[in-house]
Amino acid sequence: MSLRPLPARAPAALLREAKPLRALFGEARRLDRLQQKVESQLQPAAREHCHVASWKDGHLLLIVTDGHWATRLRYQERRLLRQLQAMEEFTGLTRILLRVQPPAPPRHQVGPAPELSSRAADNIQETARGINDPKLRAALERLASHARPDVSDN
Repeated sequence: MSLRPLPARAPAALLREAKPLRALFGEARRLDRLQQKVESQLQPAAREHCHVASWKDGHLLLIVTDGHWATRLRYQERRLLRQLQAMEEFTGLTRILLRVQPPAPPRHQVGPAPELSSRAADNIQETARGINDPKLRAALERLASHARPDVSDN
């Protein structure tokens, strides 16, 4: 008895056919449209610091990157509320809620190790010769062994 895998389907077809994915994708598109509308009413400097999180029951939840921008937006809240209420997408808007959520720190990306010039390796090797601690000396010698001869000396 052999089991054959189902044929692969295009991502666009999955999004059209799978109901949970279709609903999730639709909500993402809706939030993106709302984000564009909100950004059209914000000062250019504030746009990158303010993101639409949700819009339901007359409440618009905006995530702001730090307290500084939250304070600035609170001063403009009445104006922003009036301008958004005039838009069809925000019919029934009664309140704007601001929540501070700093952006996630960038993940450390593993990449090539920094290159060690032969001059730097010579300096490390010379330092290792003057070290009495055998473990430290061995560590410095291992470090010096990573020099690349093709790296130009600066």
